[in-house]
Amino acid sequence: MSLLSQLVWKVRRNHAAEHATMHLLSAANPSLRLVGRSDWNGFSLYGDVDTHAVLQAASEALARLRGHEGWLAIHPNCGTNLAAAILLTGGAAYLAATLPARSTAGRVMRVALAMTGAVLIARPVGAALQQLTTTTDLAGARVQAVRREVDGKLIIHRIAITHASPDAG
Repeated sequence: MSLLSQLVWKVRRNHAAEHATMHLLSAANPSLRLVGRSDWNGFSLYGDVDTHAVLQAASEALARLRGHEGWLAIHPNCGTNLAAAILLTGGAAYLAATLPARSTAGRVMRVALAMTGAVLIARPVGAALQQLTTTTDLAGARVQAVRREVDGKLIIHRIAITHASPDAG
């Protein structure tokens, strides 16, 4: 596996672990507000949450994803959904606006309808795209460390994940 392929593989695994961790933390505290960001070394959570709860949720998330609870890898508030909504809505508006129209009012109505349709399909398209940006193949993955950092009022938890090589075994 090339270095680039290995990095992408790790990001996809960590992205799934991030989503699953956020699902579990939110289930325990429905009013919790978190933002996550994944990379090839793990993921970060931004928000006021107990460090021990993060460690427990991240460890449980990996176990449950390995236990075939793949739904945990897909999160409704993922940035992939936002990107899909922006691209689909913008593209639909552009295409609708560039088609010939008999009147400005007709063009505006067509753009509004195109944007509405794009917004309606954006969430399922985003969820489908998350199938590409995550993977539930987490064999050999484990939480290496959870580190809490404070930057002013911002609380950040850095979750380091170790991975067995995809070529091992």
